[in-house]
Amino acid sequence: MNADTHDSYNQLATLITYSRYTVFFVGAGATTESGIPDFRSESGLYAARSVYGHSPEELLSRTLFERQPELFFRYYKENLIFRDAKPNAAHLALADLERRGLLRAVVTQNIDGLHQAAGSRNVLELHGSNERQSCMACGARYTLDYILDPANGRGVIPRCAACGGIVRPDVVLYQEGLDEAVVTAAVDAIAAAELLIVGGTSLAVYPAAGLLEYFRGDSLVLINKSETPYDNRARLCIHDAIGKVMETVLRIV
Repeated sequence: MNADTHDSYNQLATLITYSRYTVFFVGAGATTESGIPDFRSESGLYAARSVYGHSPEELLSRTLFERQPELFFRYYKENLIFRDAKPNAAHLALADLERRGLLRAVVTQNIDGLHQAAGSRNVLELHGSNERQSCMACGARYTLDYILDPANGRGVIPRCAACGGIVRPDVVLYQEGLDEAVVTAAVDAIAAAELLIVGGTSLAVYPAAGLLEYFRGDSLVLINKSETPYDNRARLCIHDAIGKVMETVLRIV
């Protein structure tokens, strides 16, 4: 670790230690470090078009879900569910900081449930979670294992055991709005934060990225391998993997 990098890590550790209200905003970078590919990547885009005939955004849209549910569920089950994925250093570090009273909330764009698996409790999932499923007709709740079992549906489309309605994942599709209660809670947390750490995201996906506009605190920290549109507004930028950064910072705090 060079001197500049070491200084940045020490700076972040100090900010976390003395902040009275810290919020962590997490993007797809945390997920990819657990071995879950980013479906928006160049390889993800190529695979979607070559195998399924559509872009990932089309495959995960409300329109396609309604018109071609079999294609939607095929793509969803084959590309967005990774049962063997485990929390990585970033997830574990955030859970540890929360247990120590140094982190108030995690706001995440990810749907994998790995923050909860690591032990985090106050997790605001902007795009929902594939750990939760519900019947579109009667609202009955189901587990992820339920929709993966071919016995619980017609082909790849999972059906409700109570009424026969389609059971869909509680994730926000393209063309759908974010859950208002979750957005309100995220806005409140970010607005109250003294320290906002943003990790593993290019801040290019809206409306989630727009939540940064509600931050009124003194310290914005960005952790991402590449530059973001908000770099010039940050007190500290660390261009590295989020897991590596947080694992090292945790040893200093």
